[in-house]
Amino acid sequence: MRVLPKNVLYHGRDEPPAERIRLRAGPVSMIFEPETAFVRYIRLGDREIVRGIYAAVRDQHWRTILPRVSNLQVQSGENECRVTFDVDCREREVHFSWRGTITGEPDGTVTFAMDGVTRSTFLRNRIGICVLHPIAECAGRLCVVEKVDGTIEQDDFPHYIKPHQPFTDMRAIHHEVLPGLRAEVRFEGDVFEMEDQRNWTDASFKTYSGPLRRPLPAEVKEGTRIAQSVTVRLNGETPAELPAAPADAPEVVFTVGNKPPVPLPRIGLGVASHGQALTDAELERLKALNLAHLRVDLKLSQPEYRDVLAQAALQADQLGVSLEAAVSLTDAAEEELSGLVHELEKAKARVATWLIFHEAEKPATERWVQLARRHLSSYDPEAKIGAGSNANFTELNRERPPVGALDLACYSLNPQVHTFDNASMVETLRTQGWTVESARQFVGDLPIAVSPVTLKRRFAPHVTGPEAGAEPGELPPPVDARQMSLFGGSWTLGSLKYLSESGARSVTYYETTGWRGVMETESGSPVPEKFRSIPGAVFPLYHVFADVGEFAGGSVVRSASSAPLRVDGMVLENEGRRCILLANMSPEPQQVRVLRHGLGARARVRRLDETNAEQAMRAPEAFREDAGELAAMAGDELELSLAPYAYVRVDSDHGDSS
Repeated sequence: MRVLPKNVLYHGRDEPPAERIRLRAGPVSMIFEPETAFVRYIRLGDREIVRGIYAAVRDQHWRTILPRVSNLQVQSGENECRVTFDVDCREREVHFSWRGTITGEPDGTVTFAMDGVTRSTFLRNRIGICVLHPIAECAGRLCVVEKVDGTIEQDDFPHYIKPHQPFTDMRAIHHEVLPGLRAEVRFEGDVFEMEDQRNWTDASFKTYSGPLRRPLPAEVKEGTRIAQSVTVRLNGETPAELPAAPADAPEVVFTVGNKPPVPLPRIGLGVASHGQALTDAELERLKALNLAHLRVDLKLSQPEYRDVLAQAALQADQLGVSLEAAVSLTDAAEEELSGLVHELEKAKARVATWLIFHEAEKPATERWVQLARRHLSSYDPEAKIGAGSNANFTELNRERPPVGALDLACYSLNPQVHTFDNASMVETLRTQGWTVESARQFVGDLPIAVSPVTLKRRFAPHVTGPEAGAEPGELPPPVDARQMSLFGGSWTLGSLKYLSESGARSVTYYETTGWRGVMETESGSPVPEKFRSIPGAVFPLYHVFADVGEFAGGSVVRSASSAPLRVDGMVLENEGRRCILLANMSPEPQQVRVLRHGLGARARVRRLDETNAEQAMRAPEAFREDAGELAAMAGDELELSLAPYAYVRVDSDHGDSS
């Protein structure tokens, strides 16, 4: 009997998917999301002009204060629109209210304006409009920047991820949409500058107000008025006929590539942060994932690291894997490392990889890496030594690791540094591959370990004061209810695809058990009304890791989706076997046509969706024994229907039909 409501299965909360309102401004289309006051995908036919426009309120810790929208009024026609709404941003000491207006004109001009006032005195890092330029249409292409002093600057949008702001002191920016047609984005109300948001895996170049050269945080007094606007207009001749966007096509086409495959990365999980031992049932289920390692975090300045190491060593031994040990040093590193070697000998820990960090440096400089190598190689000279960022790719990109002293480079990532909705999280997936490709430009042939990948940040790397914890009855900041949902599984598949195809050598995800893991503990969620997991059950993303784990040591065949924000997937091979994994990233059913599947004359399809997800969570072993249904094949093409947030596995079938 089903216990979890459908929306909880979909995305972890018993709430319907966010409403989307389609708007037009002459030849230009766009989407407005009232829940977040977010304008998305301003497009001319199949060309995306602007990925998004929204207003952000961020406190002194760079936390985004979520908007509460009211008094929505929408006037929408075939060629023009006008939308007005009120927004209240209130959390702890922060209180800012603003009136929003969106207009779309028949000539394609779109204006987004905010007019607000602070209702309290507080410290802020940002209040203002943000404009997102898309990566696919802009990266590596020419743009013209109009500066606040009236000068004109011509340059390219960065191809590889730019460490620092590519453009500052902006009044407007122009780029080509089609030959003979340019888009102009003009800003009012403050000085604007641009950053490459791929540093945090956002799929955009973001132009925001308030130069970072100004001291932060800044105090804003109660009653301060803040008004800004941005206008997007087309300059040139708009074609009479425009091709439709693949995102609007009734069918998604997924094409299996024909380039040489790339090795599947070594995949591991983190040791659970709740500190509980693994039960026999949990151990058996984790063994089925064919993991390569467990990550353990050791802060050597804290005495409790000894118990953490001992438990991690035991769990790794129980699972038959080695440890990836992330070690945080202080200036007392000589003494700390000497003590660590003693504890390693006591625990008899098998460590394959060391990730060396220093609490005051991002990343650790060569001094600490060489010191760690001298101590740790005396314990096991075969273990690899790595360093990089324990936070975002940003820190690795800006400071650069001591490449000559390393066996590998590392960084962590999560999709929710700036925005938190499902659509924005899906947008980050392709950008994860960009981080690997960009890192390759300065780490050379060093193996790249992405560790860990989490749905939310584990800690705030740039806080400017003590960071507040969770309110009573709320989830802790690192916990996301989508961890236990079908969306969590689909997002994980997309992450595995792009990190694998881009050439990452090793990837570590999440934790073993608990609400940040791949399965719930037997005692269940500590906040069951907010994290509605089933005690002792696995999460849908468990089955993604189990399917990929069957191909450990194999390869990934590159593939492409015509609409990756709707459906995406990856193709695995090993010892003559091929498997295709697909995921619906959206809240609507999707039709998918797979081209060049290479599965042979017959295939079987096993689905994980709203019809069987709860059963697959409660009894994963039975679900995994199910071979699935025979697929309808048409030569080297395959037609599939995917329910909302569904996950599908397709395998060659060599048995008798039934």
